Amino acid sequence: MRRMKAVIAYDGTNFSGYQAQPGKRTVQSEIENVLTEMHKGEKVRIYASGRTDARVHATGQVIHFDTRLFIPSENYKIALNAQLPGDVRILEMEEVSPDFHARFSAKGKRYRYKWNCEEVQSPFKRHYTVETKGRKPDVGKMKEGAGYLIGTHDFTSFCAASTPVEDKVRTIHSLDFEWHNQELHMVIEGSGFLYNMVRIIAGTLWEVGIGKREPESVKEALEAKNREMAGTTAPPHGLYLEKVFYE
Repeated sequence: MRRMKAVIAYDGTNFSGYQAQPGKRTVQSEIENVLTEMHKGEKVRIYASGRTDARVHATGQVIHFDTRLFIPSENYKIALNAQLPGDVRILEMEEVSPDFHARFSAKGKRYRYKWNCEEVQSPFKRHYTVETKGRKPDVGKMKEGAGYLIGTHDFTSFCAASTPVEDKVRTIHSLDFEWHNQELHMVIEGSGFLYNMVRIIAGTLWEVGIGKREPESVKEALEAKNREMAGTTAPPHGLYLEKVFYE
């Protein structure tokens, strides 16, 4: 058996998320279906660095799987891309040691969130950036609010109330904002992220940027460990899993 690691990208628009779900189209099921066909009906399970929700995109998701096929890595990538639908692509593929695990070997992740601040958003961007109808936030205040989130904290206030994980302590290494013409991007890197954590941070900092809350309220929400103290959950289609870090 060989263990293969792949970096994949997908357009989340028409997926019900990454993880396989009965009767729904998911990234996992699309890739597993192709691998199973390549293995003459033998079920091949893939493992990802983490799940993404419906309509969330990825430009650098990482998966691994075990295979009995002795196909060179580059040829494996070509074969998969030839059979996968156009909204999923294998970007890189390599053979790794048997102890590598896409999820448990990961040391951190980087996400990007995109707002489109044009007065009139192109219809071709509607699935990939969140429309603000020309509203431009005070990025200085957003950065001030973001400063309270840097470091190691209990992020109970910044994850879905239904999050089953008991340990909600995570470390954010960096959180910054970039203008790309009329698009504002939030770029965040951390040791790991809780369910809806990046979208809740984005929604909270957007509220700071438009004057709906003060930068200091981010600190207050963090200390409260109460989901109701943070802002709204930003829409899924503005979010991209950009990179997964390994040693």
